[in-house]
Amino acid sequence: MNDLFRISTPIFQAPTGSIAGAELAIAVSTAGGMGAMALTWKSPAEASELVREVRSRTALPFMVNFALAFEPISLPAALESGAPFVTFSWGDAEPYISKVHHAGARCGVQVTNPAGAKRAQEIGADFLICQGVEAGGHVQSNRSLWELLPMVIEAADGLPVLAAGGIADAANVKKSLEIGAAGAVVGTRFVASLESLAHPEYKRRLTENPETALTICFDGSWPYAAHRVVRNSTLETWEAAGSPRIGARPGENEIVGTNAAGEPIARYADTAPRIGMEGNIEAMCLYSGTGVGSIKEILSAADIIHALTAF
Repeated sequence: MNDLFRISTPIFQAPTGSIAGAELAIAVSTAGGMGAMALTWKSPAEASELVREVRSRTALPFMVNFALAFEPISLPAALESGAPFVTFSWGDAEPYISKVHHAGARCGVQVTNPAGAKRAQEIGADFLICQGVEAGGHVQSNRSLWELLPMVIEAADGLPVLAAGGIADAANVKKSLEIGAAGAVVGTRFVASLESLAHPEYKRRLTENPETALTICFDGSWPYAAHRVVRNSTLETWEAAGSPRIGARPGENEIVGTNAAGEPIARYADTAPRIGMEGNIEAMCLYSGTGVGSIKEILSAADIIHALTAF
């Protein structure tokens, strides 16, 4: 593996929002990959606690991510607590890269075209994440990974590039490496793992070869940001009504479930169903990449990494 990452397999776990907790990050890193956690919506105290928990349980590297569509208020706390790798997506990373480097950490930037790759290199990124439109969750890209990846690698001019978007099996991991990627970023396959915080019904749905859609249906607190999800009753009903604007969507004020604290979850919320949630799980936001069809069972993170590298 590339000396920058110090891991034994080329598998990088995607920071899949609230689904990717410390337990999954630890399991992936322990199995030889690079575990990850999303800290965008965590308070400084929560971010510090999560980073310290991972560091207390493994000396192996892991990543934390901030989506820069929101102010990264917890970045200083994560760095102070010892996060070794930080990745940025959905925004301009330039104001933050020096802070990451000053703390002794390394920085990755998600890019979706060659110009973005060149700029990320110019502002000091240590590595790039090339996201294709096949990705699950919030999707910056509008090109296929396999079209985009060779162009980004060329533009990166030697900077390590990770391939992301729809990768859920060994064949696509191998394909990304043969093109020249330094590793593969895997999200949905790890959502359907024993260690993820996804609700059991959500995990089960991912094993049923569901169809995915790129949409703006589940806007939540992030309106008009495209995202890829499993097609479900909420999406079908919205599309059948003509995909109306916010404020005119069918069932918009309906409560479809509650979280572990008993707080309501409205239809069209961008919150993925987690352990402890109750209600109509099927109708909630079920993020998924296009590689979901290769997921047939719920496995441990270690078994997933073994399967992804069996080529």
